[in-house]
Amino acid sequence: MSSDKKSMHNQINPRPIILFSRNYGSLLYVLFLSISLLGCTNQNERDKPNIILISVDDMGWSDLGCYGGEINTPNLDQLAQNGMRFRNFYNAGKCFPSRAALLTGVYAHDSGYDQTHTNPIRNAVTLGEVLQEAGYATYYSGKHHGIDNPYDRGFQRFFGLIDGAFNHFNPGQQREGEPPPAQKRNDRQWGIDSIIYSPYTPKERDFYSTDYFTNYALDYLEENKSNPFFLYLSYTAPHDPLMAWPEDIAKYKGKYNLGYDHIRQKRFEKQKSTGLLDDKVTLPEPTHRNWDSLSPKEQEYEASVMEVYAAMIDRIDQNIGRLLAKLEEINASENTIILFVSDNGASAEVVDLKDDDDNAPLGSIARWTSLKKDWANVSNTPFRLYKNYNNEGGINSPLIAYWPKRIHPNTFTNYPGHFIDFMATFIEISGATYPKSFKGEKITPLRGKSLVPVFKNPEMEREGPLFWEWRNSQAMRLQNWKIVRNDKNAPWDLYNMANDLTEINNIAGDHKEMVLKLNDIYINWVLKYNQE
Repeated sequence: MSSDKKSMHNQINPRPIILFSRNYGSLLYVLFLSISLLGCTNQNERDKPNIILISVDDMGWSDLGCYGGEINTPNLDQLAQNGMRFRNFYNAGKCFPSRAALLTGVYAHDSGYDQTHTNPIRNAVTLGEVLQEAGYATYYSGKHHGIDNPYDRGFQRFFGLIDGAFNHFNPGQQREGEPPPAQKRNDRQWGIDSIIYSPYTPKERDFYSTDYFTNYALDYLEENKSNPFFLYLSYTAPHDPLMAWPEDIAKYKGKYNLGYDHIRQKRFEKQKSTGLLDDKVTLPEPTHRNWDSLSPKEQEYEASVMEVYAAMIDRIDQNIGRLLAKLEEINASENTIILFVSDNGASAEVVDLKDDDDNAPLGSIARWTSLKKDWANVSNTPFRLYKNYNNEGGINSPLIAYWPKRIHPNTFTNYPGHFIDFMATFIEISGATYPKSFKGEKITPLRGKSLVPVFKNPEMEREGPLFWEWRNSQAMRLQNWKIVRNDKNAPWDLYNMANDLTEINNIAGDHKEMVLKLNDIYINWVLKYNQE
């Protein structure tokens, strides 16, 4: 790591209280009382829980071991075993609307991120801005996917990608002695605190996004000596391009040779055996191809793709292990809540670069590879569809919540949470205040609900609706009723999520009044934004 990185700034330190009195004895008493009160304030701040929010990009619901997968994720599995797993935790179906909702506590429609990420966040505050006001040191390492520099939006330190996807080994220009890095464009904006690079070409030859996002995060925690801290660690893996270290890929050699259906069935069986899913959950018909219909060469290629994808997730877990070790080292492990989530379901999108080197090894710096829909169907087991759709395969995220002595070990919840809930949760944990205005701009009222009551009582039910709209895909959930359609002109499908988690039985025809009721609520929500 470079030694010239800027030291943490803008720490919130109380100013001394100066009181005057004609009586020197009274003056000494008042000064002593003031100093004592300041000491209590500082102690109270130190006693506030540290908060770590970890997100990954385009990872499916079943990829982690603790969510049914065969990928080696011992650190995340341990957090899940000692914490809570959500069965119904929702994103916005697409990277940048999800990340905007996570960061602000309001829908992407509120902050101007429902259609594009090429404008500043509006009418909203960030987690960094709110928690910094509550006395927290605020750190951000990883992907942002916006236009604002997080350093200017409440984060005292920032390292990472400001806009979209990039080459994991080299986001910038070709380095001497290396092949050209495969990428859609090499002018992605990259920030290190206040400095913006476009392109950013790391001088370190061991650069790999997951490793270096962690490196900076660990440095930030090492710098912090007094304040409670909030760390947002936002990995870009396993979003394409699928790239991983050879030693990690080697661990999965041959693991996927039996194909899509074999892995999907094994994951579903594990989900049921561990209690993640109950016996009434049914696995929908697959949308992946029949493995036996592929030629031996195609099978070899497809198995290799999944080997790289698995290696990327394995590497994420390794780095979370480094983070957990750092918490132990700085004596913060017992007073830190850790939340881990994926920004949407696995992706069926395909990137086909004209100048990609098809002869380069899969997973290497010179070759851009996408997961594609067959493996995405497996990755999202047991759900239907993928990223960009508002069926469960697109919007249901694995969420692990770990908080020593505050969350009972190995618990599950059916509570329908959402990315908009992170802000309300952290406000309750930190004692922060959500503002009505910020820097002269009116702020959208908080949309989410705190998850802290759910941590205490996993059987809680959510009151009020949740909404989704991304391009032509729309959905709404109210209690256990969910309407969804992937064409705005099509009729709604209706599902009872209490007994049909995988959206197999469309019961709209049997519950027309419920469809009309939910439709009216949804239309009023959409009209609100169209009128503003």
